[in-house]
Amino acid sequence: MNRSYNKLWKLMIDKKMNKTQLREAAKITSNAMAKLGKDESVPVETLEKVCRVLDCTIDDIMDINQNSKE
Repeated sequence: MNRSYNKLWKLMIDKKMNKTQLREAAKITSNAMAKLGKDESVPVETLEKVCRVLDCTIDDIMDINQNSKE
């Protein structure tokens, strides 16, 4: 499976929020933010924190392509 957080970056632009602001508001590590930037796996708890800050669901911030290999 291949994941993409492109929806997250677009949503942040819509909400006029940068990565540092999101990281601080969601209380996630800079390492977790870096993993998001590289479309790497992060714990569901991290995604939940991001969703709480952005008032959205996980489906609103990521896509999963089940046909791709990691």
